[in-house]
Amino acid sequence: MPGLVLRTSTHLIVEFVVVRSWTMQRTMQYARLAQSLVTGRGFSTSTSKSSNDKIVASVVFERLPVVIPKVDPAVYAFQEFSFRWRQQYRREYPEAFLKKSDTRGKGDYQIEFEPAPRITEADKSNNQRSLQRALDRRLYLLLYGPTFASPSGKSVWHFPEKVYASEKTLRECAESALKSVIGDLSHTYFVGNAPMGHIVIQPAEAEQGINSFKRFFFKSQVIATNKFNIKMCEDFVWVTKEELLEHFPEQAEFLNKMIIS
Repeated sequence: MPGLVLRTSTHLIVEFVVVRSWTMQRTMQYARLAQSLVTGRGFSTSTSKSSNDKIVASVVFERLPVVIPKVDPAVYAFQEFSFRWRQQYRREYPEAFLKKSDTRGKGDYQIEFEPAPRITEADKSNNQRSLQRALDRRLYLLLYGPTFASPSGKSVWHFPEKVYASEKTLRECAESALKSVIGDLSHTYFVGNAPMGHIVIQPAEAEQGINSFKRFFFKSQVIATNKFNIKMCEDFVWVTKEELLEHFPEQAEFLNKMIIS
């Protein structure tokens, strides 16, 4: 028995030495790796000047529905069926109890009103520059004018955007892009700090001197206003999702998945 205890203690000492040696080796490996990252690659808060790759921050600026959207016929049929099914098992109250509400006095709080029409003058005239259209749909802002990497500097339809330069974050770059268009961000709300999606743009072969670049999309919403003084563009429109996809046929599949409307 004493011999067994001696052998067990020896084994423990050997295992401790082996584990300690392995730990020291791993620590030295991590130290060399960290040193190589600092000296070889380096850390920086800005993009490298030697890189030709560009990053563009785009803003998907949307107006939420103003009125309750119309109920889908299938959903309406199901709700009607559910109501009739519940009526079969509802509790019946005395008629006198149900008519008590008719005997209550009417006060000033009961105001007669007429609901606003769903179809506005902007809908009738198809005025896409107005926010007073498609009240039960989401609208998105598109600008018309020259933009980064547009073919030969031609005017094209695009989202508010800006090439990332010296901003601390991509969201600040996106805020700067939207501010340059509407002038004030007091009636806007950026949804989160992270982009809602990104895509790598490959310029056409005819466009010499332009490398591929990444476009990051940030979502922002209209808050408590129905008019903006939009500038820095030749034209602008507020369009639904279907109308938006018509302006970007090459990216329609990507935008259809990214924008949930």
